[in-house]
Amino acid sequence: MKKSFYLILLLLFASAASAQKDPPRLIVRGDDMGYSHSGNLALIKCHKQGIQTSIEVIVPSPWFPEAVKMLNDNPQADVGIHLAITSEWDNVKWRPLTDCKSLQDTDGYFLPMIYPNKNYPKRSIIENDWQLADIEKEFRAQIEMALKKIPRISHLSSHMGCTGITEDVKALTRKLAAEYKIPVHPEPKIDGYVTYDGARKTSADKISSFIKMLEKLEAGKTYIFVDHPGLDDAELKAISHIGYENVAEDRQGVTDLFTSDKVKTAIKEKGIKLISYNDLTDSKH
Repeated sequence: MKKSFYLILLLLFASAASAQKDPPRLIVRGDDMGYSHSGNLALIKCHKQGIQTSIEVIVPSPWFPEAVKMLNDNPQADVGIHLAITSEWDNVKWRPLTDCKSLQDTDGYFLPMIYPNKNYPKRSIIENDWQLADIEKEFRAQIEMALKKIPRISHLSSHMGCTGITEDVKALTRKLAAEYKIPVHPEPKIDGYVTYDGARKTSADKISSFIKMLEKLEAGKTYIFVDHPGLDDAELKAISHIGYENVAEDRQGVTDLFTSDKVKTAIKEKGIKLISYNDLTDSKH
């Protein structure tokens, strides 16, 4: 009986030691830098004061110049190009960097949606005669502008799923990533995307559901969590689209989550290692 007891203890200690040697790894990604001043402020706050480990910047967005300055003032921040061919908000818009007519509405802005949306009939990329050549031209321009302004770009990512429209667009994105020597997420390999495990309406909901999600991360695996920090202020109260009207409140909740001491403590207690995309190129991962 005594031998069995000691054997169980030995196995438990061995398991704990193994988990410490190879903990779960988590990228905490903040998306959409450049769409607003409030978003820019929140993303930098979450980088400097919180658990956020990667920032995705939308190159053709209206607040991109400010984003460039902020990112260059914070050179340790991991930055990805958030390739975008949509402009989804009703009261603020952005145009492509190139003359890509098949991706534009009648006013010259990007169309608001990638996929059909009942609130925006016939105003998605998929419902229009988009051309692969236009997507390539625009993606190239965004990549080249980002590399010019923020040379340390570590990866490409996708705004509203634009790089996955078809197999041709996926292949194009991989081709451009190889040409410009920028990895496309999730390459090198990750084990999965994770999200809230529970309600996410309020800041308290988000914090609780995020911590609950952390409990399910497995030792030795690498995960990505994605959300959009913002501030509950007058600017974000004016930014919305049909079906997503509570942008300011919702995105303030993300900022509260990313900077929460309770969340930081939970990450430490569970032995989770926060990493950036740059860390994925490390041979140990």
